[in-house]
Amino acid sequence: MSSIIINNKISKYNKILSIEGDKSLSIRWALLASQSHYKSKSQNLLLSEDVINTLNCLKKLGVKIRLNKNWCEIHGVGLNGFKYKKNLQLDAGNSGTLGRLILGLLVHSNNIIKLKGDKSLSKRDFLRIIKPLKNFGAGFKSNHGKLPILIKGTKNPHPIIYNEKRGSAQCKSSVMLAALNTNGQTIIKAKKSRNHSELLFRYLKLPIKIKKKKDYDIIKIKGKKKIPALNYNIPSDISSCAFFIVLTILAKNSKLKIKNVNINPSRIGILHILKMMGVKIKKINLREYKGEKIADLIIKSTAKIKSINCPSKLNSYAIDEFLLIFLVAAKANGISYFKNLSELNEKESPRLKWGSKILTKMGIKNILTNKSIKIYGDPNLEIKNKIIIKNFLKDHRVFMTSVIAALALGGKWQIHNKDSINTSFPSFLKKVISLGGKID
Repeated sequence: MSSIIINNKISKYNKILSIEGDKSLSIRWALLASQSHYKSKSQNLLLSEDVINTLNCLKKLGVKIRLNKNWCEIHGVGLNGFKYKKNLQLDAGNSGTLGRLILGLLVHSNNIIKLKGDKSLSKRDFLRIIKPLKNFGAGFKSNHGKLPILIKGTKNPHPIIYNEKRGSAQCKSSVMLAALNTNGQTIIKAKKSRNHSELLFRYLKLPIKIKKKKDYDIIKIKGKKKIPALNYNIPSDISSCAFFIVLTILAKNSKLKIKNVNINPSRIGILHILKMMGVKIKKINLREYKGEKIADLIIKSTAKIKSINCPSKLNSYAIDEFLLIFLVAAKANGISYFKNLSELNEKESPRLKWGSKILTKMGIKNILTNKSIKIYGDPNLEIKNKIIIKNFLKDHRVFMTSVIAALALGGKWQIHNKDSINTSFPSFLKKVISLGGKID
């Protein structure tokens, strides 16, 4: 059966969790390892559909890959080393990260390549990355900027100057990957967003210079540099950990330790926002690993949650966690306001609208516009009614957020499309059960 039933709130717990590898880093590791002339090995690679689709795309491009449950080995083909067979089709599945980033590596293709995705990804905007990649010299045909896309590269991609105004790490990273294939220097003026790609470039000693300004970064990249091997033990994904952080905050008398979490400053907007709402999350065993900051997190239940007027500057650092943040705001004392969030509706589903739908079903008053939401918190919230969650374009975060709401806040929930978690977090329900959650 593709739906689950939750009729009981979770009981108190005191547990330790380990979470699978970071999805953003897993995909970036695989793409960069493919461009090396050497063999690269990763551990704790996230074996989700998005990452498996990444590996399958690379195999179709002639990259040799060995994979088991403990490690993945990629035999890189070097820059411009892909094999571009005629009538080649690549399937990005549900992954915007894969779809947009791999286009950056195809600016050198000598045959037409078709990139497609699932129903959800085919609704998303790719014009935002087609435009800058055209400037490298690649040619495109698309369905009004949507998948499927046909791309044919150029023999001599040339460097560009690119102004990334949205705060999209995917667009920025795609241009960075394309820049590796050029003779010369590409300059990117990028609105602040997650910086995993920059850290990996620096760790690999690729010729990248970054000048940090208040609201944006200037990134300069020189191409045609040989890429060394990238052996990587991928840390846990803060976006996956966030579900259990919020469950613990909202559950009663509970405590959780999550080990080996990537706390990259460009990814922990949720921790800053929760701190402003009165939640205390302790970081211990802080360390640095290949440019990324890592820590163990200790979370406790929070009885008094403050409302928040959320600063927009934190939006790009918490873009994947806002559905969960809205749940916390539902239990806050007062009215919370979140603005400039139109980018949320460009995700796997129109997530800002879905945030409002879930809150309304829970009995929480909210006022929605096309880019903001005002949430009227109820510290005494106890859900009693029956709630059905379906027709959400199989958005994994809508499914998992609904599970957390049911376990933490009560009610009788029927949540459809449980297979959606395979996109990013296949073991999610097993982790929930390990904490004592009851799921039928």
